Amino acid sequence: MGDREAWDALVERYASLIWSTCRRYRLNDTDAEDVGQCVWLQLVEHVGTIRDPAALPGWLVTTTRRECVRVLRSASREHQGERVLDLETIAAETDGTAEQEMLAAERHAALREALTSLPPAWQQLMAMLTADPPVPYAEISSRLDIAIGSIGPTRARCLDRIRRHPAIARLADSGGAGGGADG
Repeated sequence: MGDREAWDALVERYASLIWSTCRRYRLNDTDAEDVGQCVWLQLVEHVGTIRDPAALPGWLVTTTRRECVRVLRSASREHQGERVLDLETIAAETDGTAEQEMLAAERHAALREALTSLPPAWQQLMAMLTADPPVPYAEISSRLDIAIGSIGPTRARCLDRIRRHPAIARLADSGGAGGGADG
């Protein structure tokens, strides 16, 4: 059971890293999902060769990039008559280094952990406040059965608790929060 929980934690922590790497290569959802599955399968096959846990994010990014290039090359061969993607240009446009991508994934994981530690009603409030398009306060009030005047102060309490969450504090202490709350 512990192995399953450890695997689930790895997937939750690094899935956004793999996904963002696929997005930098402009893969559609289906191809990105296929690449992700290939990367996770390769990790299962090679997990014993990764000696330093700190090397895992770099390994995931490198493996994901290779899979993205493989998928793009395969697609360009299938569409010989169409404009062929310049894989080197796409790779050059992926200006984020493995370290930057890892930090972004760490920030997302820490924020997700902090948000899930909030009471369910506060989680709902924060989800509605950050929805795109924005949910009007009147609708939030109605759906959550709280006074409109309570939304702002409750939001402030939520943000304060998120800022004090240990996962967020670790990021701030390590300098990993460099991009700010919206970075």
